[in-house]
Amino acid sequence: MVATAATASFFPVPSSSSDFVEKTNKFGSASLGGIKPKSPGGLQVKANAQAPPKINGTSVGLTTPVESLKNEDGMTSPPPRTFINQLPDWSMLLAAITTIFLAAEKQWMMLDWKPRRPDMLMDPFGIGRIVQDGLMFRQNFSIRSYEIGADRTASIETLMNHLQETALNHVKTAGLLDDGFGSTPEMYKKNLIWVVTRMQVVIDRYPTWGDVVQVETWVSASGKNGMRRDWLIRDCKTGQPLTRASSVWVMMNKLTRRLSKMPDEVRGEIEPYFMNSDPIVDEDSRKLPKLDDNTADYVRRGLSPRWSDLDVNQHVNNVKYIGWILESAPQAILESHELASMTLEYRRECGKDSVLQSLTAVSGTDIGGLASSGSVECQHLLQLEEGAEIVRGRTEWRSKHANNLGNVGQFPTESA
Repeated sequence: MVATAATASFFPVPSSSSDFVEKTNKFGSASLGGIKPKSPGGLQVKANAQAPPKINGTSVGLTTPVESLKNEDGMTSPPPRTFINQLPDWSMLLAAITTIFLAAEKQWMMLDWKPRRPDMLMDPFGIGRIVQDGLMFRQNFSIRSYEIGADRTASIETLMNHLQETALNHVKTAGLLDDGFGSTPEMYKKNLIWVVTRMQVVIDRYPTWGDVVQVETWVSASGKNGMRRDWLIRDCKTGQPLTRASSVWVMMNKLTRRLSKMPDEVRGEIEPYFMNSDPIVDEDSRKLPKLDDNTADYVRRGLSPRWSDLDVNQHVNNVKYIGWILESAPQAILESHELASMTLEYRRECGKDSVLQSLTAVSGTDIGGLASSGSVECQHLLQLEEGAEIVRGRTEWRSKHANNLGNVGQFPTESA
């Protein structure tokens, strides 16, 4: 329809065949602009001969067909070359343009897609951004189907991986990431890497598959040679705090594998990003006891790291330690309770050839009566088989049917 109308605007259709004949009789022989063509061969040309307009290759608009042009030998001659019959086929051109515009419109509609529900976010998986006057980093994560466990909620390892990812992205976005796991340029020059010495985590509620969580992280000074990093995980839809964590990090020489003081050059790099704030988790100052075969209720032996458990600094990722600690937790606790908080003290690193054992002691609760108990506390130890300690820990568990989410504590609020 559009192509036909456009073609008609370029090639007006005569009103009737009688008008066409009348004009032919009036002018007689062909005359273009008063110039009479020479025809030495006796070629006779009809007046005002025109190529009929075409649409899709079919002549339209003339009720009286144009007679064929013949020479004196009776052979049909091609029509004279005029401006009109040398024009391109406008219908084909318009059809091509229409096809291009329709394809472009379809692509634009796909790019301009909008979510139909307000809880559907367009891009919740970006690298994140620095907020709060450049002192806090914020990133969103979607809980994937492979990140949930038997309880249909995100595993503790999933949450810990989110904490680690935001810490690294914070350093990267601030422009301080060099080679290694979060090493700054000055740390790289001096062969220094970060290692975690202590971590406290409080889980108020676990997200589930399809939830989008927002992780915020910031750093502060911890003594002369340490750095504290805090995290807060919220539900993106409701803004409700889900998890709070606080950790202490120190530097280690990656060649000698010994702890190191913080050089002034490194301090100058990171101090501008320190936030003056209290830990988001109140420090649990209770001493973590050392377990042995006599004091432990459960022991899991023969644990060894796989190649995929190593990080870029060639030691076992600290998140993997948590999984090993829970290897010796009694099945009855895992089935009836969920992890509410944990405190970990990292004593030494673990390499690819290490063989470990996990020990757990359940404090003051009869294992047979776990179903009716509201909370359970456990002591943990992860050590090499020859006895060297890797991690000491304490975990607190709440009944899966408990409704009390606990005190969410205080946390920094974003400045206007």
